[in-house]
Amino acid sequence: MKPTGIVRNVDELGRIVLPKELRNILSIEVKTPMEIFTNNDTIVLRKYEPADIFTGEMNDLVDFEGKKVAKANILKLCELAGIKVVE
Repeated sequence: MKPTGIVRNVDELGRIVLPKELRNILSIEVKTPMEIFTNNDTIVLRKYEPADIFTGEMNDLVDFEGKKVAKANILKLCELAGIKVVE
């Protein structure tokens, strides 16, 4: 990780403000969904970008039972399961 030298206080509602300079550099705008991860005593924020649950691929996604799956992977899964797909 790269230190920024920026320190922010948590307010009474548990919020912190991401500095405008970082938001601009990372193209984080109002309503940008963010993922929150923890690693021991570290909190990591990352812009949320939906990806295929099997491969992590981010192109040509469809919703399948609430999960993102690449179309190519759905076809592969159907083939493996012996399901005939008509496109």
